[in-house]
Amino acid sequence: MSLRVGIIGTGAISHKHAQAYANIGYKVTVCTDINEQAGRQFAEKYGAQFLPSYEDVCRHPEVDFVDVCTFPDFRLQPLKICAETGKHIQVQKPISTNLETAREMIETARRAGIQLGVVSQHRFDDSSQFLYKAIRAGRLGKILQADAYVKWYRTPEYYSRPIKGSWAVEGGGALINQAIHQVDVLRWLIGGVNELFGYWQLAALHKIESEDVVCALLRYENGATGVIQASTAFWPGYTERIEIHGTKGTAIISGDKLTTWDVRDDEGEPPPLAKDVASGASDPMAISLEPFERQFLDFGEAIRTGRPPLVSGEEGYRALEIVLAVYRSCREGVKVTLS
Repeated sequence: MSLRVGIIGTGAISHKHAQAYANIGYKVTVCTDINEQAGRQFAEKYGAQFLPSYEDVCRHPEVDFVDVCTFPDFRLQPLKICAETGKHIQVQKPISTNLETAREMIETARRAGIQLGVVSQHRFDDSSQFLYKAIRAGRLGKILQADAYVKWYRTPEYYSRPIKGSWAVEGGGALINQAIHQVDVLRWLIGGVNELFGYWQLAALHKIESEDVVCALLRYENGATGVIQASTAFWPGYTERIEIHGTKGTAIISGDKLTTWDVRDDEGEPPPLAKDVASGASDPMAISLEPFERQFLDFGEAIRTGRPPLVSGEEGYRALEIVLAVYRSCREGVKVTLS
């Protein structure tokens, strides 16, 4: 099914989206950006029409769904217009900077009967998809420990705009912007988090108001424990890892690939072990297109059939809930219990 997409925000990530859409046969028909020159260059590059405002994109007759590639403080505004015009909407992660707005987004989309998706493409990596099935089939046994390490580096230039790493516009630093991918994948693979405790370092390296180093200790609802470690301060930047230990063995995802599968007496489909990992450890754009393509196809299928997308608004809400619970723990010095 070929779909027509309107893109709001033509910064770096929107180019990945546009390339993925071209590969799967979706057409970017219109776009907008507050920087008109950048928006017009994007439109010319991908054969789209530049429109002066986000309202125009959400109301355009040749748009089946809107893709919001802006900072996370700008989500509800376009969603409300999409609810009026009956257009589906997909937003870049995180779903929002706060749970109140995220909840309002979910309710607004539900009432309007439109699909709301959150881009969290690493669920669509071969490694994540394999592990999801393998864990449910009991191949790792009872899960004892599940960790994520996102020890990345971002340059001073990356944070040169005052809105970068700000609480109001970005919602925080390394955890909400970089490691939320791994938070989402962990929660999807292992299940909900019951309680957690966190420590952060604000502006450890960068001139930002939020955290560029943070770690949290978790207890999952199933009794497993875990660690989430996130940073943008560790030069030169290291491939992110998800490590899962069960009573029967261990699986490790490095970047987007399954790099370790040490499981006793294992039977079942062979693991997709690989070494050539793609990671945004030091370059935010050094990431693979294929998981984006798969997520956008899944969103298209959700539009066609009416089923929720794999990463729905609710799923985006749950990942944000964990992130904000870590922030609250860091801020108040308390253990936080999640509902």
